[in-house]
Amino acid sequence: MSPWVWLAVAVLGGSFSLVPFLVDGVISARAATEFPWATFAINISGSFMLGALFGAGATGTTYLLAGTASVGSSTTFSTWMLEARRLGDDDDRRPLLAYLSASLVIGLAAAAVGRLLGRTL
Repeated sequence: MSPWVWLAVAVLGGSFSLVPFLVDGVISARAATEFPWATFAINISGSFMLGALFGAGATGTTYLLAGTASVGSSTTFSTWMLEARRLGDDDDRRPLLAYLSASLVIGLAAAAVGRLLGRTL
């Protein structure tokens, strides 16, 4: 890989890592709830986009830049786990189970739909 590709990975990765912060600001201002809607929305949309890239047959540098550097840096597994832990600290475990279950089921469904749509491109 050329140094320009790695520079693009660094620039895209750094830029797209701001997405969760920005989305959280917008969603948190509108949703006064303990449920982590921002992380949920970011991860579901990321699942869809990665599925679409896969379905479209993106490979090599294209997948590195679009999938790993861009989508990969905007989705956030560590925040997902931190928020799950925070939800699990309460005596009522239902929000935790809802968050984990919905994230997994809807995330897989979003990836599958993205893949199907990606195939049509």
